[in-house]
Amino acid sequence: MQYTTLGRTDLRVSRICMGCMGFGDAQNGQHSWTVDEEKTREIIRRGLDLGVNFYDTAIAYQSGTSEQYVGRALRDFAKRDEVVVATKFLPRTPDEIAAGITGQQHIARMLDKSLQNLGMDHVDLYIYHMWDWNTPIYDILDGLNTAVKAGKVRYIGISNCYAWQLAKANALAEREGFAQFVSVQGHYNLIFREEEREMAMLCAEDGIAMTPYSALASGRLARLPGETTKRAAEDSYARFKYDATQAQDEVIIRRVAEIAERRGVSMTEVSLAWLLTKVTAPIVGATKLHHIEGAAKAVDLVLTDEEAAYLEAPYVPHPLAGVMAQNKPANKDEKHVWTTGAQKI
Repeated sequence: MQYTTLGRTDLRVSRICMGCMGFGDAQNGQHSWTVDEEKTREIIRRGLDLGVNFYDTAIAYQSGTSEQYVGRALRDFAKRDEVVVATKFLPRTPDEIAAGITGQQHIARMLDKSLQNLGMDHVDLYIYHMWDWNTPIYDILDGLNTAVKAGKVRYIGISNCYAWQLAKANALAEREGFAQFVSVQGHYNLIFREEEREMAMLCAEDGIAMTPYSALASGRLARLPGETTKRAAEDSYARFKYDATQAQDEVIIRRVAEIAERRGVSMTEVSLAWLLTKVTAPIVGATKLHHIEGAAKAVDLVLTDEEAAYLEAPYVPHPLAGVMAQNKPANKDEKHVWTTGAQKI
C-alpha cells in the first residue's frame, strides 16, 4: 500500500479508501445487497492486512448500522490512532425545519449519534453529505466549527457540491475564522469525468483533497459490458446514474478490458490506476474480499501516457447524474443559502 497526506492536513491516508456503504443491516436500509456484520468484519480485517487505513461510512447507510459494524470491527482489529475514519451527515429534515431546529443543533445531534454508532469519541473527517438548500451555509460552518473546537471532529469535508459552492463556503469560513473544508467527495471515474471541468482545478489550486465515490462506476468499470451481478441487477440508483450514457461508456469500458488483458491485470486495477493519477484516494466499495484485494493491487499499477490517453480519448460530456441531478434548490431564489440573521455574503 502507498500513503499520502489528505490535502493540507496531518492525516496520513492509504491511497485506497474503503467505502462502507455496502455494510449494514439490509432490513434497516434501502439496499438488499448489503452484507452482514460477520462479512463486514472479514472484509475490514482483510483491508487492514492490505494496509488500508482509510474508512468512509455515513449515518445514512442502513440507518446507522454501517457505522455500527465499522466501528466495532475497527475497535477490535486496529488501534484508533492507526486508522482514519470518515462519516457523513444529512441535511435537516422537513420536520426539523418545522420544529425550528437550527443547522448548528442538527449537526450536533447527528454527530453525537454517529459517534455513538461508531463507539468513538471523535471522527477524523466529518463530511457534509449533500448541500442543504434550506439551511444557511453559515449555520453549517458554524456547527462544524463548534464540533472541531470541541475535539469531536478533526477535519471537515464536503460531498456532492459544485465548485462554486465549495469555493464560496471556504471563503466564508476563512472570513469568520471557521474550519474550512479540506476534502471533497464527488462523483468521478473514467466514464464520468465532469469533475475535471472546475472542481479538479479548484482543488489543485487550494490544496483540497479529492476522494471520489463511484470510483468503478458501480462495477461497470470492473467487468465487460453485458456481464452482471446481483447488485447491478437490483441497484436502480446505479442504473439512474449510468444507463443514459451506456453506449458511449461501453467504448471506454472495452478499452479498459483491452489494456487489462494486455497487461495481465484486472479491469479494476486499470480503472483505479487511471483514477489514482487524478485524486488523493478514491473510495472503493467492498462487499467481497476480491473487491478490496483488486483495489489494493491498483496502487502498484502504472499506466503509460499512451495507455492513459487511449482510455480518455472516447469520453464525451455527460449530464449531471445521481445526487447532483436530484439535489437542487426548492426555488430559483438561492440567496437564503448564504444568509442567517445579520450574516450575509
